[in-house]
Amino acid sequence: MAAKSVLSDIKRDLDLHVGQRIRLKANKGRKKVVERNGVLERTYPNIFVIKLDEEETKERRVSFSYADLLTEAVELVVCGEGGDTKIDRHAR
Repeated sequence: MAAKSVLSDIKRDLDLHVGQRIRLKANKGRKKVVERNGVLERTYPNIFVIKLDEEETKERRVSFSYADLLTEAVELVVCGEGGDTKIDRHAR
């Protein structure tokens, strides 16, 4: 049950940043790391969706689970006027 609580904490933290600019760093395996910029478009009960900047990639939207943040397969940084804020598994 503790893991479910952590995942819901991560979702609540992401809910606060819907519509904001995001810098995404995703580990795709075999030493491949993808870095993209976009906007946190929407959160769902089990996944969140990021709309990527179109000039950077052919893919327009990507989705990840909250467990991806928990296992550090994905790193998110919210780009704000007051500075950048990293969203991670220790989010509260």
